[in-house]
Amino acid sequence: QVQLVESGGGSVQAGGSLRLNCVVSGSSLGIVIMGWYRQTPGKQRGLVATITGGSTQYAEAVKGRFTISRDNVKNTVTLQMNSLEPEDTAVYYCYVRKFSREYWGQGTQVTVSS
Repeated sequence: QVQLVESGGGSVQAGGSLRLNCVVSGSSLGIVIMGWYRQTPGKQRGLVATITGGSTQYAEAVKGRFTISRDNVKNTVTLQMNSLEPEDTAVYYCYVRKFSREYWGQGTQVTVSS
């Protein structure tokens, strides 16, 4: 069973930075995609960023502010969030696709105040 454990959420003022980290249990063998999604009350969970091999994809709203990276040795995926805006307030979920199955973390709250 693959488990994803997130850390690094919290509260910050607009313009500040946070770094989210996700540790994936087991080996990195078979992991195709790693990424981050976010969700606010009453809305569907939406893509923030994904990384596949050396390729990255970002939501338009976070381009130039957020950076996703992965460490295949430690089996982690990290989201560096800079220039945070109140609109970035959400629960952030780590995501992994491994051997065609999808796995989600429990979510971590990010709150940005103006």
